[in-house]
Amino acid sequence: MSNQTFTRRQFIKITTSLAGLAVVPRVFGATTNAPAMSPPKRTAVDQVSLGKTGLRLSRLGFGTGTNSGWAQVALGKPGFVKLVHAAFDKGITYIDTAEAYQTFGWIGDAIKGLPREKLFIQSKIGGKPEDVLAAIDRHRKTFNTDYIDSLLIHCMVRGNWPDEWKRIMDAFDQAKEKKWIRAKGVSCHTLPALRAAAASDWPEVHLVRVNPQGKYIDGEKVEWGDWSTNDIGPVMEQVKKMHAKGCGVIGMKLIANGTFTDPADRDRAIRFAMASPDIDAVVIGFTNETEIDEAITRMNRALAEA
Repeated sequence: MSNQTFTRRQFIKITTSLAGLAVVPRVFGATTNAPAMSPPKRTAVDQVSLGKTGLRLSRLGFGTGTNSGWAQVALGKPGFVKLVHAAFDKGITYIDTAEAYQTFGWIGDAIKGLPREKLFIQSKIGGKPEDVLAAIDRHRKTFNTDYIDSLLIHCMVRGNWPDEWKRIMDAFDQAKEKKWIRAKGVSCHTLPALRAAAASDWPEVHLVRVNPQGKYIDGEKVEWGDWSTNDIGPVMEQVKKMHAKGCGVIGMKLIANGTFTDPADRDRAIRFAMASPDIDAVVIGFTNETEIDEAITRMNRALAEA
């Protein structure tokens, strides 16, 4: 009987050895026989991270300001609301607006009935309002929401805008402390402004005009309404700097304000943006479901081939 009695130390040693023998074949078998893991499929409606803001949004956003929003206003309010809901049903949770857009007052009704926690709403303030906090609060009341996910200073053109807009930037910081906004940033419309934005530590989000054809993108002219064709290279240099700092980068004007009527141009622009590791998401202005479906299809194809 004593010969068959194991000490606790002997028992642990034997069982550990047996366990190792049992596991090793399975591990080697899994390594040699299992198929190689393929990277996850990326799509236009994935929820992606916006830089290091901690926020997530659909890779494709619904722009509500084509030609200052007049293209969407032409749908009528019921048609606009229906289109926003249709986009959400397809997986688009990012809605882009601004107080300067004709659709601004419709956003509250457009998102009514949609789960607020699943939406990413980005808006913009321009014109240096006297009471900036009141202007930000007007956004919340208009949208019938407690907070705006991302709020931008709208349409900067001068290289010294961080100095000129210091008062507004300070108010944005106060609004963030109040949790009225979750992220702050800027949209630029010239290269001097874009360079200043990339150099500044204040913006957390950048809305940048990008398409490889160089149409409606930032150039050296310091003026609003510079619609000349420019080189995308200098723009992407600043985008790279923004992304390296952990800022969220969203591409706009992919369809050149709707002027890319040739499908080949739209496809080229989307492929360019999807191939860029420095662009987190993009926004396109839509006026019907066919346009939404086309953008999703083109983006999915570009992501699969990137």
